[in-house]
Amino acid sequence: MNTGHEYEEIEKQAKVKDILGKTVTYFLLSLWGVIVLFPFYWMVLTSVKSYSSYNAEAIPKFYATNPTFQNYIDAFTTVSLGKYLLNTAVFTIVTTLIMLIVTVFSAYAFARLSFKGKNIVFVLFLALMMIPNELVIITNFVTITNLDLRNSFPGLILPSVASVFYIYLLKENFEAVPDNLYYAAKVDGTSDLKYLFKVMIPIARPTIVTIVILKVIECWNSYVWPRLITDDANYFLVSNGIQEIRENGFGRDNIPAMMAAVVAISLPLIVLFLVFRKTVMTGVSRGGTKG
Repeated sequence: MNTGHEYEEIEKQAKVKDILGKTVTYFLLSLWGVIVLFPFYWMVLTSVKSYSSYNAEAIPKFYATNPTFQNYIDAFTTVSLGKYLLNTAVFTIVTTLIMLIVTVFSAYAFARLSFKGKNIVFVLFLALMMIPNELVIITNFVTITNLDLRNSFPGLILPSVASVFYIYLLKENFEAVPDNLYYAAKVDGTSDLKYLFKVMIPIARPTIVTIVILKVIECWNSYVWPRLITDDANYFLVSNGIQEIRENGFGRDNIPAMMAAVVAISLPLIVLFLVFRKTVMTGVSRGGTKG
């Protein structure tokens, strides 16, 4: 009886520790979630306040007494936010499509094809990851300028159509496919191109979707290169167009209107990530898994 009673006590203590541990964990996660999401909440809150009510608040309020969407209307009518969003969409879609083609074919070549010096080329290719992007900006700028591609979409797009990291990530995913499957397909007379599209791409779909989403986010948030290569407002993206809006649009003092523009710019990426978040996590976890 004593042994059974002691066992029940131990089991009860274990349950209490488990409940306490989960409570602390969920509390810390909730606290961290609030800290991470608060800036976005404050941005949205400010965007629905009028200019007068925002300036009248001696102490900032955590709610809007008279919310208004006029700031969002002004963002698309008073300034050229719609044009900047369109430019960014064109830049993002075209760059991502070209990058995807380059990445898929490069990863397949390194993963499945045999050619002289493949390992050396790949090692040199990986060495490029050690070079910070800032070091090649001047070279890219000189090249694009010499090609007379400044203030043009080709000038914006060309330096961003290849990524060593994405090629490496997809190559690792392709190599996880058993070699026997490839040899069996070759015996059946299947070409490398057909094998790539019929077998490899469907298997690696989560990783490919992840690469696409990450590239879209990268293009949408691109700032340094567009700012450097364009000084014509007709080619401004949202990242550098928002500075133009601040300087020559709403003005530096109209914070609510600026926040409305920032919310409009951020919303597509937030929706994209929320829709494909599971696919992103699956693709990243599978990218480095072999076997």
